[in-house]
Amino acid sequence: MIADSERTFKDWLGKHQGLLYRVVRAYTHTPNDQDDLFQEICLQLWLSIPRFEGKSKASTWVYRVALNTAMVWNRSEKRRRKHTNRLITFPAARNNPARPDEIIERLYDAIRKLPKVDTSVVLMHLDGLAYSEMSEILGISESNVGVKLNRAKKQLALILDGLIDDF
Repeated sequence: MIADSERTFKDWLGKHQGLLYRVVRAYTHTPNDQDDLFQEICLQLWLSIPRFEGKSKASTWVYRVALNTAMVWNRSEKRRRKHTNRLITFPAARNNPARPDEIIERLYDAIRKLPKVDTSVVLMHLDGLAYSEMSEILGISESNVGVKLNRAKKQLALILDGLIDDF
């Protein structure tokens, strides 16, 4: 049983490490937080293996565990850091064109400002998941996924103020 679990865990990490890092990056602000959240997601992924029945794709399961863990972790971190105020300033994109890495960082900063379910929808959209897959992961209807994604896009456009046209 342990050998099978180890094999499954290594397989999931190997195949889905990129999506785990995207989730971590969207829900954290600092490298230390990223490390902490990544470790917590890995732990929860390991603990979830016995409950995985194969009724959905492994990627769906991994996404669900990662997103749920990130949302719970984020709530607990907010309570711990209630008095911490982070302020990040960037030059106006229209007046001072940003480098690609700055654009990506601003995008992740903007995504972090969204409600957590919207953050999840945006991440899955950026990963190219279909509405049906997003619906299954989040436990909401496909039409609700579409509504949430459209609202999130509008909110990101306001936050980013013309930095990017669409994603």
